[in-house]
Amino acid sequence: MDTQNTPVHIRLWHKGFWLLALSNMLLSMSVYMLLMQMPDWLAEATGASRQDVALIMVAYGAGLFVLGPFCSYWVQHYRRNEVCLRAIMGMLVVVGMVCLCQYRFLEWSIGAWVFGALRFLLGATFGLAQMVLSSTLIIDACESFQRTEANHSAAWFGRFALSLGPVLALVLMPKVNLKVFYLVAAGLVLASILLVRMVKFPFKAPEENLHTACLDRFLLPEGWLLFINLAMITSIAGMVFAIQHTPLFFGMLMGGFLLALLAERFAFANAELKSETITGLVTIGAALLILHSGRTNVIGYVPPVLMGFGIGIIGSRFLLFFIKLSRHCQRGTSQSTFFLAWEAGISIGFSLGILYKENVLPIAISITVASLLLYNFIAHPWYMKHRNR
Repeated sequence: MDTQNTPVHIRLWHKGFWLLALSNMLLSMSVYMLLMQMPDWLAEATGASRQDVALIMVAYGAGLFVLGPFCSYWVQHYRRNEVCLRAIMGMLVVVGMVCLCQYRFLEWSIGAWVFGALRFLLGATFGLAQMVLSSTLIIDACESFQRTEANHSAAWFGRFALSLGPVLALVLMPKVNLKVFYLVAAGLVLASILLVRMVKFPFKAPEENLHTACLDRFLLPEGWLLFINLAMITSIAGMVFAIQHTPLFFGMLMGGFLLALLAERFAFANAELKSETITGLVTIGAALLILHSGRTNVIGYVPPVLMGFGIGIIGSRFLLFFIKLSRHCQRGTSQSTFFLAWEAGISIGFSLGILYKENVLPIAISITVASLLLYNFIAHPWYMKHRNR
């Protein structure tokens, strides 16, 4: 099923798909748990400035890209699942090192470099693991006619992690010590390793004339404009996440995701192609305006639901846009490109939210308006002209 307007519905595949999708969610939950914990700890325990904290947190976004050029060579030269497992094991080591460094913290002049490097390594290992999962393993776990549906459903697992990870972190932080918190984060990564190990993959002979570094399974140059547009949109979410630290907010965000799933099935089944993105940006803008107004009677419930709804339907539509921009045998590359745009936007937005905490909502509203204008007048017409499917 790969129609232009009809949303993709979840069906049952081989159990390997569900194990890999769940592994994807657990990895993302672990990363988002640390996103909630580290900034406040860095500011309170070390006296770090906003600039320092923002630079340390955005180092994760830079790390996402560093191993991508080698992804295709590694999954061709070695067993695909082993590449993914080694990347996840690297994540496990980094999580342990972050915990150890927080206990053995030295002077801040040294610590800033240490924590920045660890955030960079977390982005590098997580980025490689997710690129192999989305661009290779999940695709290989499904029949060819089910792959668009599989990509769509797996992306939703990652989206729900965006709310589940912070909820888990914010519930645990006041109740447990640092060691237990990091044991839970490490436990999620370890569970992901076990899930990947449960899936069997047949050996595939490597292609000839492999290049050590290339854009295959990494970045889709044809999707550069959609990449910028999606990163702008997710940066809005990142900025809001930097100033919202309640389990209620992220719990209601998940409610918005569920509404987005229902809307895809019923409201947008036969709607105009660009209606999902336009509607999503309008609802995100409405959420920001309500937050900016400071009306406490609705601030706890309505804005996160609107935010989740907007992010959810935009994410689904842009994922299909990337797939349809790709040529034959570039599906995996389109998945990695979508993932990188999504995560890089959140990372940049979160750092901006830390840096400009008092003025973050006006900035987010401005970016929302710019994203809407960019999409409606430039990105969507450009996509319609350049799509390949």
